[in-house]
Amino acid sequence: MATINTVLVTGATGSVGRHVVGRLLARGVTVRALTRDPASAGLPAGAEVLAGDLARPQTVRPALEGADALYLFPVPETAEEVVRAAKEAGVRRIVLLSSLTAGDEVGANATKDHHRAVERAVEAGGPDWTHVRPGEFAGNVLWRWGPAIRAEGVAKAPYARSRRVPVHEDDIAAVAVAALLEDGHAGRAYEITGPQVLTQLEQLEIIGRAAGRELGFVELTHEQAWELMSPHVPADLLVGVLGYMRDSVDADLAVHADTVRRVTGRAARTFAEWAADNAAAFYPASPSARS
Repeated sequence: MATINTVLVTGATGSVGRHVVGRLLARGVTVRALTRDPASAGLPAGAEVLAGDLARPQTVRPALEGADALYLFPVPETAEEVVRAAKEAGVRRIVLLSSLTAGDEVGANATKDHHRAVERAVEAGGPDWTHVRPGEFAGNVLWRWGPAIRAEGVAKAPYARSRRVPVHEDDIAAVAVAALLEDGHAGRAYEITGPQVLTQLEQLEIIGRAAGRELGFVELTHEQAWELMSPHVPADLLVGVLGYMRDSVDADLAVHADTVRRVTGRAARTFAEWAADNAAAFYPASPSARS
């Protein structure tokens, strides 16, 4: 059985990376957390927060020295160089944050290509590897809907009946940490979703219950959605995101919630549990409106 004492977490301030850091610390592992701006990282006490940027692999090399395992955020432009540096530093395991789209057997789109490029680099690199392939993060509604809900009590999105299978980010992290610290996960690609298929309207209803608010839905045109989402999503990926939303209206979507149970021993959390964990993000922006 391999012993993993030190893990380098890249993308440590991301919505999954933060949970990975916390879970590793809870397991008693030495955590190096890589971020572009350590001063504003806000990570748990106990993590060694280091400055570095995957877009500049030379800044990652020092943090890799002496690390046993690497949690890798996907940056295709530099993945080969980062993986090569990890191998040279003696890293034995790499767990990659990939995407459910990487496993699509047919078709091509920018999202799939983005993640498969990194997967191929990891597979060819030398250390044992595991791909963690989540579907849509539950937390995407924070940036997509949060500002409008706080300010106006409405969610704004295209394709109201678009169906999703949102996954709690901490469930993704739990699978990643198991693959980082435990044997038996090498060469696996773990597809992960939440346990429920929900339309966007159903998600909004669940958020409203958690936040104790009556919320409305404003259905945007494709063009309006592009304008709203483009500050947050690169254009080539946004094409795929909006295309998926269009194609998933009334679609029969696959559920991969059993992955969380198989890998971690506990059930995947529901969107209602995620909403309860994050209800404060949907309270009215004006304190007076809460009374």
